[in-house]
Amino acid sequence: MRNVAILLFNEIEVLDFAGPFEVFGVTGRQSGQTRFGEPPFRVFTVAERGPVYARNGLCITPTYLLDDHPQADVLVIPGGGGIHPDGTRYGSRREMNNPAVLNWVKRQAEQAEIVLSVCTGSMILGRAGLLDGLAATTHYKALEGMREAAPNTELRPTERWVDNGKIITSAGISAGIDASLYVVSRLHGPDEATETARYMQYDYWA
Repeated sequence: MRNVAILLFNEIEVLDFAGPFEVFGVTGRQSGQTRFGEPPFRVFTVAERGPVYARNGLCITPTYLLDDHPQADVLVIPGGGGIHPDGTRYGSRREMNNPAVLNWVKRQAEQAEIVLSVCTGSMILGRAGLLDGLAATTHYKALEGMREAAPNTELRPTERWVDNGKIITSAGISAGIDASLYVVSRLHGPDEATETARYMQYDYWA
């Protein structure tokens, strides 16, 4: 069983984290192909503090805090947020400058098998230096911010997801579902990913 840790922070985009949570959470539970009778993924959320208030006021209690959680085999960094008219940054654009979050991401990424960003979560990876010399995608409205956060990264804005091996980035919001299914396919085969998408009635993948 692989541990999937999903970072949470205030003003996070709901589907950015909930989409991957659903994909990894239901994988293997319908096909009966779970190893040793266990599901292939154990999914949990991690935050600097709780509760977390996502976009549109959704309140979430994280499973763990940054300094106390199981080691992540798959690390998911969602996005969401922006810049207010007064210049105040919120969501991922604030967390990309949060030393506690950046240091945590670096530490977890060193030991994780796969690191997956969704939407503007790529900015956090970029600011952490994890995308230097790699290719990446992000939300189509965040390209300028991505260039600022990851100046040494090749941007591929038309790609649904970009696989660099250990680090995978996805485009905006719903693309996190596709990228998560892709990770399932990489780790457990395309049939398992297709079965997961079928259970979710996610026709885009099929």
